[in-house]
Amino acid sequence: MAGAITRGLTWLWNAFCYTLGLLFIALLLYQGWFAAHIWYWAGHNPQNTRFMQMRLERLREKDPKAMLKQQWASYARISNELKRAVIVAEDAKFSEHDGFDWEGIQKALEKNQRRGKVVAGGSTISQQLAKNLFLSGEKSLWRKAQEAVITGMLEMLMDKERILEIYLNVAEWGNGVFGAEAAARHYYNVSAASLSAEQAARLAAMLPRPLYYEHNRDSEFLRRYSETIRGRMPSADLP
Repeated sequence: MAGAITRGLTWLWNAFCYTLGLLFIALLLYQGWFAAHIWYWAGHNPQNTRFMQMRLERLREKDPKAMLKQQWASYARISNELKRAVIVAEDAKFSEHDGFDWEGIQKALEKNQRRGKVVAGGSTISQQLAKNLFLSGEKSLWRKAQEAVITGMLEMLMDKERILEIYLNVAEWGNGVFGAEAAARHYYNVSAASLSAEQAARLAAMLPRPLYYEHNRDSEFLRRYSETIRGRMPSADLP
């Protein structure tokens, strides 16, 4: 009887270890899939992102022929004014951190606690790019953990210039409007390279709520926030 119990426990332990090993291998392969894409995109431009696919699917629920507006612009063909404006608005320490602005995260947590709800996220440009490239809008601990892992991969496999270049080309600036080139033409009928400081500041100010501000361009808050960004732009550190 004792021998049978021992054999049973041994079998269960072996089965547990085998299952755990399979799960570990599956997790490694899953993370490897992300790493392989990031490694490839370090030298090649992504054609779309997970967020863009989700937005297109939503647009096509109303119009099966809907298309996204996006045209890739190289880093050199994007106005330095827009780069400065986006860094000021979204991630002032972008050129300094390793993907995570710990001080910013702490300030966001304190602000959320004071307000009693989530009003600030503290996400860096690298974190936002990780989410846009691969993840859904689901709010869960698993998604945040996966975002952190992908952010680390981005910082390891790409330099800051490439991260910012991709971010500026896949960020949402309106309903179906993605990337700096499409945004510049949609709002100002100019190229991304020709954006002025004022135009760049306004586009950067729209990033947190692009769908709202696309239809509320005369918002007083948007005007004041744009002016604040414009005043801080000279201090932005470009990669």
